[in-house]
Amino acid sequence: MVAALGGLAFGLPALNHALPSERPVRSDRPLEIGGGVFVTPPPGASIDLTVTRPAEDTGKVLFRLGTVRYLITVEPYDGSLSAAVARLRQRIIGNSGYQVTGPDLMVATIGGLQGLQGGYSGPGRGGRYAVFVADGHTIEVTVSGADLDLGPTLSAIEKSTRTLEYHAEPPG
Repeated sequence: MVAALGGLAFGLPALNHALPSERPVRSDRPLEIGGGVFVTPPPGASIDLTVTRPAEDTGKVLFRLGTVRYLITVEPYDGSLSAAVARLRQRIIGNSGYQVTGPDLMVATIGGLQGLQGGYSGPGRGGRYAVFVADGHTIEVTVSGADLDLGPTLSAIEKSTRTLEYHAEPPG
């Protein structure tokens, strides 16, 4: 019994650390993030399993394209789009050396979600953000990476972001 418990106590964490934290993800079909939100990943992306947490009413997915991070977070929310954008902008500028660059611009997804997007910069990094509000949820998209890495991936990430969809019921 002690040996079995010892094997579980030490063996499972060792096995967990031996498994890769990232895995390639298909870019030909939508992936559920959580809270009824789906997105089609960009080609060449991998999913970071240490951050990704789909759930019934919330969710988070982190895609990586090389060194570029593409994070989508879904949370329950009962405020306005402008308040949701202000909240995200405040979190961005709360990081030492980070600033929002320019005004927010309207953005829409293929499925009809309306949102606002903008850009930001920080020490050695650039980034983009977008915020959508759908049926009591906020959908936040943040993208960050070194400028040299970010430029070549932005088109694929923007195309992926335009595939964001909200479904009150899972698509059938």
